[in-house]
Amino acid sequence: MLHMNIATKIKNIPCVILAGGQSKRMGSDKSLLSFQNETTLIKFQYKKLSNIFQNIFISSKVDKFDFPCNIIYDSSKIYSPMVALSSILKTLSNQKVFIIPVDSPFVKEDTIVQMIANSNENYDVTICADTHKVHNLIGIFDRNIIPQIEEMLQNDNHKINHLLSQKLKTRIIYFEDSEQFINLNTPDDLKKVHT
Repeated sequence: MLHMNIATKIKNIPCVILAGGQSKRMGSDKSLLSFQNETTLIKFQYKKLSNIFQNIFISSKVDKFDFPCNIIYDSSKIYSPMVALSSILKTLSNQKVFIIPVDSPFVKEDTIVQMIANSNENYDVTICADTHKVHNLIGIFDRNIIPQIEEMLQNDNHKINHLLSQKLKTRIIYFEDSEQFINLNTPDDLKKVHT
């Protein structure tokens, strides 16, 4: 059973699944590919994350999903996680939001809970890392960073690395299990996890 304080924190944080990318390397929309026992990868992620979060949203440019869900529309013609972040943080009134890409379906529930437990008002962003790399789009983002995001977008800068290298108070939580952070970017990635 979750500690009461952590359970309250999770209750107050919505989850947003990023599903508005172009999926160029996959060759087709990865969010709509079948995955494990679900008709689509996005449906798999949505159900899995429903075990943790009370409020789940999907960031997308269009409604392309075969199940009822709350969508935060990213109306820009530009495909960019920075544009998605802007739409998410400006749409939701919550101070903090947990964000995860649709193509990261193996992140453990315990990992997500640990990240939320270690995030607080002292940090603008809390993200995760393993021994190989930092995972910039799996984490908790605070509404305080909207001005920095908007300034970057005005300068046509869409690099999440640049956002995090600014004067943001960023916390990185390290995890030993790097397998959970596997991204499904190509058809070969899918084959590997299905064999």
